[in-house]
Amino acid sequence: MSARFDHTIVHSRDKRVSAAFLSEILGLTPPAPSGHFLVVALANGASLDFIDAGGMDFETQHYAFRIDESDFEPVFARIRARALDYWADPFKQRPGEIYHHGGGRGVYFCDPDGHLLEVLTRP
Repeated sequence: MSARFDHTIVHSRDKRVSAAFLSEILGLTPPAPSGHFLVVALANGASLDFIDAGGMDFETQHYAFRIDESDFEPVFARIRARALDYWADPFKQRPGEIYHHGGGRGVYFCDPDGHLLEVLTRP
């Protein structure tokens, strides 16, 4: 049997704002409409499909993105250019820092809906 991750639905207060935020921070192609969704395509064929929650309460989630080492500085620069808070840990105990694990780097930050995003260069 073969199984590959395809997509997940990301609830948001405003799918246009949230999908654009993610694609801009990561330097991806702008989101594409597909039915009720705005789709942010990822390099491995998977996608995050943003939908308006329509006033429904939703739990914030964690989404992690592995990026190339050469992409870290441009992504991190976009985080800083927006004056976003960022942390070296998922518990937000190390503000204003990045982490270094296994020879790579990573950082946590929040999207406009409070989802905790992470970029990392090594698994």
